[in-house]
Amino acid sequence: MISVEDLRLAVTLARSESLSAAARILNVSPPALSMRLRKLETLLGLTLANRDARRLSLTADGERFSRESALLLEQLEALPESFKQQDERLVGTLRLAAPFGYGRQRIAPLLARFARLHPQLCLHLDLRETPWPDRHDSDAVIHIGHLNDSLWIAKPLTQNNRWLCASPAYLEHHGVPSSPDQLTEHRYICIRENDEDVTLWHMRKGAERKTLRIEPMLLSNDGSVARRWAEQGLGLVLRSQWDVSDAIASGGLVRVMADWQFDSAPINLLVPSRKLRSPRVQALVAFLEAALKA
Repeated sequence: MISVEDLRLAVTLARSESLSAAARILNVSPPALSMRLRKLETLLGLTLANRDARRLSLTADGERFSRESALLLEQLEALPESFKQQDERLVGTLRLAAPFGYGRQRIAPLLARFARLHPQLCLHLDLRETPWPDRHDSDAVIHIGHLNDSLWIAKPLTQNNRWLCASPAYLEHHGVPSSPDQLTEHRYICIRENDEDVTLWHMRKGAERKTLRIEPMLLSNDGSVARRWAEQGLGLVLRSQWDVSDAIASGGLVRVMADWQFDSAPINLLVPSRKLRSPRVQALVAFLEAALKA
């Protein structure tokens, strides 16, 4: 008989690049996971996955079994809610994925508040460099920036302007730019994320539009590292308002060209359409919308 652990195994394999990665998620050793997979394949009379030491790919049967397993697990998780008490307390598990920086600074404190409102709800916060739907086991995903391609439904949470900043020491040594033409004389720090073209800046001031191709001297995929480089006087950085507002308030950074607007990076909550009716997800969406817009 197929067990719940077999269903979780199939879903985890579909979202992992290797047996080792799947084993880490399930907290078992790779040999133990390989043995479980062989037993499941024997039980079904099917080959579910092609695997070697480094790669894992599901067969057509494996992909179908994974999809059906995911649906069954969702139904099992939703079962307690169908018998919930009249006070409508939320129960079960809710999994949210978010980028490292924004997840630590903004989402984690909000989830702490959400947990106090729903003490019987088990919350998982999965922080990743670039979380994306269908690549891991999440009920919802925080995504910063414009969406390229996703079948998930986007729930806009808040606007997120990008501000051009530098340290007081840098500006004292290199001068304060006041127009796009003066930017060519400066050093740049860039954040590489979500496969965006981070070296092409679009800016506007009223009806005036400007585009600038920059050459970064420092480049990182970690926004907090880029911000600290800017605080150390290493160049100008174009960074999300949520990340630099505290540094500006404390004097560690200075916002420049405030009369020019740069491309924003809106913050969205991505939810699969099949999850939208879940009371847990609906409660999370309503809570985050109210908290972030406030």
